Amino acid sequence: MEQFEQLGLTKETLEILKEMGFKKPSEIQKQAIPLVLEGRDIIASSATGSGKTLAFASPIIENLTQEDYPQALILTPTRELAEQVAESVKKFSGKRLEVIPVYGGVDISGQIRQIRGADVIVGTPGRILDHLERRTLNLNKIKILVLDEFDRMLDMGFAKDVGNIIKQCPKERQTMLFSATLSPDVDYLAKQYTQNPVEVSVETFVDHSKLKQFYYDVPTNLKFSLLVHLLKNEDSDLIMIFCGTRRNADFVVNNLNNISINAVAIHGGLDQKKRLKIMNEFNYGKVNILVCTDVAARGLDIKGVSHIYNYDLPSSADDYVHRIGRTARAGKEGKAINLLAERDYENFTNILRRKDFEIKAMDVPDLPFIKFKREFRNNRSDNFRGRDNRNFSSRRSSDERSNFGRKSNDNRNKWNTRRRY
Repeated sequence: MEQFEQLGLTKETLEILKEMGFKKPSEIQKQAIPLVLEGRDIIASSATGSGKTLAFASPIIENLTQEDYPQALILTPTRELAEQVAESVKKFSGKRLEVIPVYGGVDISGQIRQIRGADVIVGTPGRILDHLERRTLNLNKIKILVLDEFDRMLDMGFAKDVGNIIKQCPKERQTMLFSATLSPDVDYLAKQYTQNPVEVSVETFVDHSKLKQFYYDVPTNLKFSLLVHLLKNEDSDLIMIFCGTRRNADFVVNNLNNISINAVAIHGGLDQKKRLKIMNEFNYGKVNILVCTDVAARGLDIKGVSHIYNYDLPSSADDYVHRIGRTARAGKEGKAINLLAERDYENFTNILRRKDFEIKAMDVPDLPFIKFKREFRNNRSDNFRGRDNRNFSSRRSSDERSNFGRKSNDNRNKWNTRRRY
């Protein structure tokens, strides 16, 4: 704990961190905590899993005292992240501060009652704006404003909402903005919302000694069969399978469950109560396979993930980094396995423009074809929304059907001829 002591944290906070198992500060904590304790505005570039929550929580837990009005506002892009951040800030403060998560998908009347006695509000932009319009939340005494995962908020279309919320905060405040990437748009807005900010950057890198990355080039009609084969043959703990859409996530989880592989899905089409239940089941090991969209790639604290499967490849290298960043944590080893079909080639090329990736090509084994259903309209699974899967995808073309069961050597050789990865 000696390095934490040098950051300027109080003895009470150091005791709490010790009890929580903290041993030494992360890079973002070492750089940011002394600055924010001085009251400086910061713009920080820091990836998922870097320890930024403690960095922006430190002035909240050190400088605020219990009052009967909100003094700090933390904006997050997703409901799950709001819950996680609220719980962390509460623990860091020794439960001295009243910290309330505020997001949509739950009864607003209960939130109205809680907000009245809150010291810290952690919320999503849409629901915060809803409370402001109802006049059930007043931000005129906010001392500290945090914009967490700001680039993700912009990607989700929250730029206008965030701007309207900030207009209702006092101009004299401390503002901290955390973003995984600092694009020109992010940088422009960040400097509008802060005063004389200090920029803090922590390099994102992949530790190849801990994280091994692979790809399989497989015919489209065998992608699900390959996934099942790997799930049955890889020695794994917790597994996350990333899909590009809600429909694909439902498709994968329902077909896995249909062949007695226990899996759950999480995406924006589920109500909040169900999403929290699923995350608890996964975090506590009741279910070891989580099929998800990118809602689960950013910010969430999920420990013990040994395997990441990209069933659909993301379109950008940054999103890829966030996904694979769920494994190989805390010195443990992990695997990221990419399942490439023809539709994934362009995205894979975009990902490989980063020079620090070492993704090894793997031969596709002989696979039994696993029958699957494209639609589950009559399925009453809690993880399923029938209306979401209507018109899920076009039927396979005659060429694709005739390709059934063929090995992928030709495709892989063509891929490797174009470019060696």
